[in-house]
Amino acid sequence: MAPGIMVDRANTDDAAISIQSAIAMTGRSQRTWWRRIEEGVVRKSDPDARGRARVSLEDVVGLLGISLSAEDRSLLVLADAGDADAQDDVGQMFLAIGKHEIGRYWLELAAEQNHPNAMQRLACCHLSGEGVAKDENMAIRWLAEAAAHGHVIAQEQMRALRTGLLARRMA
Repeated sequence: MAPGIMVDRANTDDAAISIQSAIAMTGRSQRTWWRRIEEGVVRKSDPDARGRARVSLEDVVGLLGISLSAEDRSLLVLADAGDADAQDDVGQMFLAIGKHEIGRYWLELAAEQNHPNAMQRLACCHLSGEGVAKDENMAIRWLAEAAAHGHVIAQEQMRALRTGLLARRMA
C-alpha cells in the first residue's frame, strides 16, 4: 500500500471513489455524474485527500452490471486512492471478466507509477486489442518499459524479439 493511504477494509458500505474513476468505469460524463448527484440519484461523498470529488462506490458498481465482493470493493477504493499494486490488481480483475476498457484504465494508472506488471499487461492489451486498438508499436513500448523495470517475463519476451530480429537480419 502506498504511504499515507488508509482504507477501512471492514466497511465498504459507505466507500467512495472519485468522479474521475466513476467516469472511466461507466463511460458516463462528468456532467451526467453531477446531474445525478443534484437529482439525488447518486450519493456524493466528502472530497478525498487530493481534493477530488467522490461518489458512492455502491452507486457506481450498480451501473457496471457486475457483482463485486467486499474485498474487491476495498481494492477499488485503494486503487482510486493511488495504490499502484491495487490499480494493477483491479486492472487484471476487470480484464478477467471481459471489461477490457476498465481494466486498461487501471493498468495505465499503475504503469504511470512505473509498475512493471501493469506495463507488461498493457503490452499484451495493445498486442491483442483488449480495451484498446491493436498497436504493435505501443505493445513493444510497454514491453520494453516493463523489461527495463525488471519484469522477468517482459525481459524474456524482449530477448525473444531481439533474437527473432537478429535471425531475420542474418538470413
